[in-house]
Amino acid sequence: MVSREQKKAALHEKLQLLRSVTNSHALSKTSIIVDASKYIQELKEKVGAVARDLEEANPLPAVTVETMEKGFLINVFLEKSLPGLLVSILEAFEELGLDVLDADVSCTNRFRLEAVGEHQTESMDAQVVRQAVLQAIQKCRESEEQ
Repeated sequence: MVSREQKKAALHEKLQLLRSVTNSHALSKTSIIVDASKYIQELKEKVGAVARDLEEANPLPAVTVETMEKGFLINVFLEKSLPGLLVSILEAFEELGLDVLDADVSCTNRFRLEAVGEHQTESMDAQVVRQAVLQAIQKCRESEEQ
């Protein structure tokens, strides 16, 4: 059985560790926790800034295609939605002979598509599907620039 003094000592040790990690100079428990909360908020802001920098530095579309038993799981993400992009991607699927069994799409500001496509031929591979989606995206980007 853990004694009250041992629990108090363990809590004190954890508070001192928290104080050390957050570079707090506070002495009271409440002040240490407040400083830790501020530190966590600063970290969140830094992570957000890094994420924004990465998005700006890498505007390439994220396209992943995973092979399933009789088809593919296709995920597409773009920071900016393009007019006609969904139609262009669906046309690419049709040209490949992919039947879309299920899809979840968001085209508001960003473009996000998760689709399950079943292929009619056995010889198709994930890289072919990925290239077709990338070409559909490029086609939309080019038509938007004109």
